[in-house]
Amino acid sequence: MREFLDRAGWGAADIAPLPGDASTRRYARLALGARKAMLMDQPQGAETPAAPPDTSAAERAALGYNAVARLAGADCARFAAVAEHLRGQGLSAPEIYAADHPNGFVILEDLGDDLFADVLAAGGDEEALYRAAVEVLARLHRYDAPFYLPPPVSASARSATLFAYDSTALLAETDLLTEWFLPLALGRAATPDEVADHRALWTAALDGIGAGRRVLIHRDYHAQNLLWLPRRAGVARVGLIDFQDAVAGSPAYDPVSLIEDARRDVSPAVAQAATAHYLSAMAAQGTPLDEAAFRREMAVMAAQRNAKIVGIFARLYRRDGKARYLDLLPRVWGHLERDLAHPALADLRAWYDRAIPAGQRRRIAA
Repeated sequence: MREFLDRAGWGAADIAPLPGDASTRRYARLALGARKAMLMDQPQGAETPAAPPDTSAAERAALGYNAVARLAGADCARFAAVAEHLRGQGLSAPEIYAADHPNGFVILEDLGDDLFADVLAAGGDEEALYRAAVEVLARLHRYDAPFYLPPPVSASARSATLFAYDSTALLAETDLLTEWFLPLALGRAATPDEVADHRALWTAALDGIGAGRRVLIHRDYHAQNLLWLPRRAGVARVGLIDFQDAVAGSPAYDPVSLIEDARRDVSPAVAQAATAHYLSAMAAQGTPLDEAAFRREMAVMAAQRNAKIVGIFARLYRRDGKARYLDLLPRVWGHLERDLAHPALADLRAWYDRAIPAGQRRRIAA
């Protein structure tokens, strides 16, 4: 790291590490006189890499969860490639100042501390911020998802591929619930029949999802990954981070990631207004969506995402000892239960009511 900082002209910088979260990446602030930047440190080998786009489902399974779910793993070149693409759309992703992709180091623009979550906690205008956030999505969804992202310096062609958020990835994510949460709730492993039935119901629910236009999906588009930059104009007022796992898929995914936030309650009125404003913005720019079909797809994508999060939070507790995520499970289950009320998900709702009764979804303690 010191050698990289020296080569990049930041060798004399003060380094202030930032607290970590659920990933293996580490961040630090760099200060060199009046110059400020962020250092990303992605330990190599800490996560399995993403698989090439033509890898079969069976081959992906053999390579591990990241390959199946199409996660970036330790590939920081993917972060740089997505950043370059977003900036090309006029969006406020961090500028990349220097990078050593093979060793996992990136120096990037410091967008500040004003996360949406913090601005809102301090009394910020929720409706205005969420309106700005969906305007960013509409701008991004003006264009079909590219197959290749602009490759940053030293990135391979594989690193610049924007993978499809396909059924293999979506089902692997819902499988996390039976693998990790069900044992936590019931005190026993899921039976083979429970796993098979859950997967079959999700296979049916996801059939046809994303069959229309595919757009770039941020994949973690919520108040902890958005920064408020009021000195900038238009869509550039929203800073974007943590987008290295971007994929190509349904336009419905990021809007539900925004309004069904695992870490904060979004008021129902703001959620409704944000969705309506997104649909209006899409129509105004010449990319209108069929509202009924879109809202159905939102319900399915929201349920899929929340089922995944239930599984991930249980895994973070059981495997990684991060008990703080248990406190978020009641909110996520609340989202999931509301999502499952959609008629398109009636069979899945019946399975959850039968397999994991409501009382056992919330009686989880460290």
